[in-house]
Amino acid sequence: MVGVKIETLQLTVADAGEVLTLQRAAYVTEALSHNDLALPALTQTLDELRAELADPSCVTWGVRESGRLVASVRVRRVDAVVAEIRRLAVVPDRQGNGLGSALLATAEQRLPSEITTVRLFTGEHSEANLRLYSRLGYRETHRTSNGAYQLVHLAKTAPSS
Repeated sequence: MVGVKIETLQLTVADAGEVLTLQRAAYVTEALSHNDLALPALTQTLDELRAELADPSCVTWGVRESGRLVASVRVRRVDAVVAEIRRLAVVPDRQGNGLGSALLATAEQRLPSEITTVRLFTGEHSEANLRLYSRLGYRETHRTSNGAYQLVHLAKTAPSS
């Protein structure tokens, strides 16, 4: 797109309102595909998100286009060698344009060198997400029940390993 400046940056507690707005907009499709409007991404409060963004074990990356936050992802360090990708979100009008893939790759490249495993999960009806994660090297490890549907847990070896 001509004239659109794209930048990837680390987000902070000051960005919480924008992140929450983006997250809610992005997860509506996920909620509808699983018939679950009570997804944590939709019910998380601003105070809960602020606390998550302030947690030193969690780093949040975002993509801005001409100042507008259009994508974000959180990476939470679980232990000394495992990180968890959380809440990858792209605004609805930019989904399917590679922003999620690019942001996820950036987050993986910026992991501390001691991280050997990256984990994430998505709902079983999230076909686009499952295709994306498979294409990026994630493999299913197990499934857990979440009421009427299953959560698909995936993992991969960290790029720096």
